[in-house]
Amino acid sequence: MNAAANSDAQTFVIKDYTLQCGATLPEAKVVYQTYGTLAGDRRNVILYPTSYGAQHPDIEWLIGRDRILDPERWFIVIPNMFGNGLSSSPSNNPHCKLSESGFWFTHWDNVRAQEQLLREVFGVETLALVYGWSMGAQQAYHWGALYPERVQRIVALCGTARTTEHNQIFLHSLRTALTADPTWTGDRFEGVPDRGFRAFARIYASWAASQAFYREGLYYPLGYTSLEDYLLRGWEAGYRKRDPHNLLSMIDTWLRCDVGDNPVYQGDYERALGAIRAKTWVMPATTDLYFTPEDCEAEARLIPSAEFRPIPSIWGHRAGNPYQNPADEAFIRQAVSDALADALTDG
Repeated sequence: MNAAANSDAQTFVIKDYTLQCGATLPEAKVVYQTYGTLAGDRRNVILYPTSYGAQHPDIEWLIGRDRILDPERWFIVIPNMFGNGLSSSPSNNPHCKLSESGFWFTHWDNVRAQEQLLREVFGVETLALVYGWSMGAQQAYHWGALYPERVQRIVALCGTARTTEHNQIFLHSLRTALTADPTWTGDRFEGVPDRGFRAFARIYASWAASQAFYREGLYYPLGYTSLEDYLLRGWEAGYRKRDPHNLLSMIDTWLRCDVGDNPVYQGDYERALGAIRAKTWVMPATTDLYFTPEDCEAEARLIPSAEFRPIPSIWGHRAGNPYQNPADEAFIRQAVSDALADALTDG
């Protein structure tokens, strides 16, 4: 089955949804896509949350019979996170303001909405796997901590359960670059932030791939003619497809990521990680510059059933989303195969 064969996204609406920031949305919308067939016993479900700037068509490339997630065996659900432009976001909901007005989304908000979607639409109580990269991995950790008896496995690629201070600096630099554009009024953009997009993309590109990636010129085999061509077409063009208010909204969610910062754990980060019962594969890239292997390994030690399996790659953060990189895709596919080897025989 080709992932593109099932291309009709659905929308789940929650009335009067109260967010962690205290705001209530009259209608919170979660746009989601499914792949494969739900088994009669509902035990073959994989949840695959979205990452920063991504919508479900951007990440479904790895769904296929010979890819990382096999829809012939698994029922895969991609829920678009709040703020990404498909689910409730500043670009499509007038009630969704930016943080200057005291409004923001958190992963507590995302995961509770996803749980309600799975339970009410599909009758799903247990997940065989939560698979996530980057901000998707953040959501995977939240799932494991908030619903420990309902998540059997987690594969967390290039992400942490709490945003480190070093990572926060990266995020603030992105936010500052985008809002330094003259079109920014203090709470919104009036026009296209051309200078902001240009600066934003270059900061992102410098962090998302390793020094070795650039030293070896790995963008040339991808069809780019120069470093500037790569920055323009490989980075800036992609972010220009996104509403800048949504880019800020997702940064605010990322900045606030802390698996212990919610009413369940009341700020106790270590207790939240210790509550995860799922078999958890912690998979940073060895050269990731903002979800570093050291930070990921430290979290793995706090999760009772964790295996630390770093991706040996010079692609940096992008090793966890290897649509241009067959070697890293093969490594991840093997890890997922190992994780799911006994999935449909487990009690």
